Amino acid sequence: MSAINRNAQQIAAAVVSNKRVGQYHQLIVNIGDAANHCKPGNFVAINVGGDTSRMVLRRAFAISRVSANSISGGTMELIVAPYGQGSSWLCSQNEGAMLDVVVPLGTAFGIPTEPVQVLLVGGGYGSAPLFGLAEVLNARGCRVDMLLGASTASKIYAPMEGKRSVNSLRIYTEDGSMGQAGRVTDPIKALIDDMNIAVIYSCGPMAMLSAIDSLTRGTDVIHQCAVEESMACGIGICMTCVLPTMGSDGVISMLRSCIDGPVMDGETVLWDKVGKAL
Repeated sequence: MSAINRNAQQIAAAVVSNKRVGQYHQLIVNIGDAANHCKPGNFVAINVGGDTSRMVLRRAFAISRVSANSISGGTMELIVAPYGQGSSWLCSQNEGAMLDVVVPLGTAFGIPTEPVQVLLVGGGYGSAPLFGLAEVLNARGCRVDMLLGASTASKIYAPMEGKRSVNSLRIYTEDGSMGQAGRVTDPIKALIDDMNIAVIYSCGPMAMLSAIDSLTRGTDVIHQCAVEESMACGIGICMTCVLPTMGSDGVISMLRSCIDGPVMDGETVLWDKVGKAL
């Protein structure tokens, strides 16, 4: 296993709770001491479907946050949308169910060494990891502002929790059913100019991440994004989650989202070539 995953463990993890939150499920899973090694941006790979399932590949899920509990031990929170067979199976698991998980995996968000102005941008339930990140940034003394966006109100995850986690929160929906009408990327250029933003952290659809890069490329703003590429193995073997990136030497490389990501420097990703043959 790669050095980036040196703290990863395969664990039989119990579901502590499973609650419906709007269109999504909030699962709390007991992972014991492994929680001490989880950082914002890491993900977990879960064996789904049960012993008789034909779904042989694990499913990767972003870790929303981790916490320590004197009763249940270290836990991780997952926000899951029951869209496919694997995620629907996971959302059907009741309290006490045992999950076969490998955690923590992947790269984490880089945290500033001193207090700076940061902006968090989340799309749909992809915004969930940003709440745990906000807690870490607040502890570092950063001013944290957040933008949440989705196509409609029901796809905005936990807006009240977001408001409690940051200095200011703005919500954008494409149909205008919550917050302001428009795309979550609409105000970013003005915020960069007005608020002296040093770092943008983003989680959400690839099109959103690409749009943010177009606004930050060539500026002094650092854009750290958690890419949403499908991962089959989650540990860097299968090469199904590669993304085209440009190194400082001008050489194009295909990097694995599960090992070199999911958190990447947005400026290094060749967004116009994602999904295309090079």
